[in-house]
Amino acid sequence: MTTPNAATASKIARDFVTSVLRTAEHPQLVDAATLCTSEVVTNAHLHTGTERIVIEVSVGRDYVIVRVRDDCTPPNPVPADCYSREGHGRGLRLVGAYADEWGSSETGARSKTVWFKLVENGRGAA
Repeated sequence: MTTPNAATASKIARDFVTSVLRTAEHPQLVDAATLCTSEVVTNAHLHTGTERIVIEVSVGRDYVIVRVRDDCTPPNPVPADCYSREGHGRGLRLVGAYADEWGSSETGARSKTVWFKLVENGRGAA
């Protein structure tokens, strides 16, 4: 799913992830997945110049992986904070506390993906 980089992006992403997980019969992962999704999408919204945010959800038998990609391709010059690695809050600490695994990678010259995995009966399961 792709959403514009707007203040509503986090809610749109949470609703999407909730719908996918309930349909895939993973209701016990919804709370942790929506919290982590909200934090990662909010970071993309606040700390990148991306025009759009892409949310991908992969569902397995006993896990879910959510990937959030920004395409930081604003008009030149690229903002200095486009890929700021400085901590601005506790968002990624929350992701680390709830996700069974998480990480990030640059997925192109101006693109970054932050992902997290939640496992049934893992840290993020209710």
